[in-house]
Amino acid sequence: PLKPEITIAYAAVSLIFFNSGLSLKTEELTSALLHVRLHLFVQSFTLIFFPLAVWLLLKVLALTAIDQWLLKGLQTVSCMPPPVSSAVILTKAVGGNEAAAIFNSAFGSFLGIVVTPVLLLLFLGSSSSVPFSSIFSQLFMTVVVPLILGQVCRGFLREYLERRKPPFGAISSAVLLMIIYTTFCDTFSNPNIELDPTSLLLVVLIIFSIQLSFMLLTFAFSTR
Repeated sequence: PLKPEITIAYAAVSLIFFNSGLSLKTEELTSALLHVRLHLFVQSFTLIFFPLAVWLLLKVLALTAIDQWLLKGLQTVSCMPPPVSSAVILTKAVGGNEAAAIFNSAFGSFLGIVVTPVLLLLFLGSSSSVPFSSIFSQLFMTVVVPLILGQVCRGFLREYLERRKPPFGAISSAVLLMIIYTTFCDTFSNPNIELDPTSLLLVVLIIFSIQLSFMLLTFAFSTR
């Protein structure tokens, strides 16, 4: 009943970027485009270093009793571009550069249309046809257009927004929770999913460890 193919793929993501466009000053977005070193670091870390590191880790984990399909799923996720919605919301929540996060999320998503299939072919040996035009149009309609509309609306509502200071962060966090909840329900409502509980728990712990390790690593690199 939640219809994630509509509520998440279009409505929720569009709302997040409209919210960001409404809350950010145009000067902040323009300034974010000039952080070339930051963009190179984020994209190379996400689309080169991280998939390679996970591939090396999975070579070791393949020797264990963990379900091999879960490991392949982990490799597939590692080849994905930066998350479109959560990256922006979490960056905003910790007081980071939201404008830079928006640029890298959008640019990485468009870049992933080409890079992700290549990575999957290299690491998993699997290939498939990619509907470039439909993915491109969906990203454009759910990321670029809402962001521009938010900026246009901000031009008319600037004084009101600066005076009332709406809870943009709380709105984005609520939408992110809806995305997580809907995705979780949609995944585990599938009766055809058969997962070994032990393997699933181990993979969750592995993901947590990977996230923590790479957060510390990126923090160490970014503060040098």
